[in-house]
Amino acid sequence: MTFKKEPPYKHGTVGRTAVVLVNLGTPDAPTTSAVRRYLREFLSDRRVVEVPRAVWWFILNLIILPFRSSQSAKKYATIWTAEGSPLKVNTDAQAGKLIGALEDRGHQDLTVAMAMRYGSPSLPDVLDKLKADGHDRILVLPAYPQYSGTTTGSIYDAVFKHYGSVRNIPELRFVRNYHDDEGYIHALRDSVLAHWDQHGRPEKLVLSFHGVPKRTLMLGDPYHCECLKTARLLATALRLKPEQYIVTFQSRFGKAEWLQPYTAPTVAQLARDGVRRIDVLCPGFTSDCLETLEEISMEVRHDFEQNGGREFHYIPCLNDSRKWISALAEIAEHHMIGWPTQAGPSEHEARRKDAEVGRAAALARGAAD
Repeated sequence: MTFKKEPPYKHGTVGRTAVVLVNLGTPDAPTTSAVRRYLREFLSDRRVVEVPRAVWWFILNLIILPFRSSQSAKKYATIWTAEGSPLKVNTDAQAGKLIGALEDRGHQDLTVAMAMRYGSPSLPDVLDKLKADGHDRILVLPAYPQYSGTTTGSIYDAVFKHYGSVRNIPELRFVRNYHDDEGYIHALRDSVLAHWDQHGRPEKLVLSFHGVPKRTLMLGDPYHCECLKTARLLATALRLKPEQYIVTFQSRFGKAEWLQPYTAPTVAQLARDGVRRIDVLCPGFTSDCLETLEEISMEVRHDFEQNGGREFHYIPCLNDSRKWISALAEIAEHHMIGWPTQAGPSEHEARRKDAEVGRAAALARGAAD
């Protein structure tokens, strides 16, 4: 077996702790070539597409990538910002504020990094950098509240595969899900109430989650059940009656049956049934992205209005809202119980001495040259 080259081990070095916030990913630019690279990586994941490899290679490379890449690039262009992809910008902002929230809780010796499962910054690159910087305790925190083998499971795969060629593996912990976490539910509740305080209430609240093939539910994936529990807890927190909200699933891909009811046709039917105003929230997305800003706020809005609906409101994702960052910090803190995240005087002294030894060695090498 061949191991990756890694920094030499230093005896007496004080290890460090890191939290890696991992989101799905995004193209580097709203161009056909960038989207093609991203889609190839994403749709080549066996967790995402459970189709025999030979058959899927043909479909992916000869049908999907040649046609879908340019179409998706046009959609990305409609939401792209001066700072870049909204998903990347929002996730980076979450990571930046998360470290501040954890420091406020007393975790002064801690690193928070952002990584993407597909695209950049890639999860393996981020893990390598953390190791090079002396982190030997890593908490992997997916940006997915509800567990699915297609999302959280894929992150696990990527982490295990990466460390399969690493000799000195850090201590690892994973956050599996937080679909029923009180802080997460309250953050969703507050975002909805804030929107209603400003714009009034709708006739129907649509809770749209990302869809997955129905067969995954039949094979034991808990995603559908966790989405329904999130919706139920949120509805209770909002004091909604069953007829005041509905759960739907979006982003269907291919001809197979996915989780139902589907968002777009459901919203169109609501309009045809005389519902004049709906509000749509996507609780499964913690950062606004193509699926929320373009698919929901543009495409589904159009479907609603074209079928007679008069008022459509999209309620933004949690993004870097104060309440959500506080909840995220609590989730991370809970999973780091027992890990030293406060550098005491002895640890600072050890790191100071390590730095002095390193500088002395560098000077010695320079003198020898």
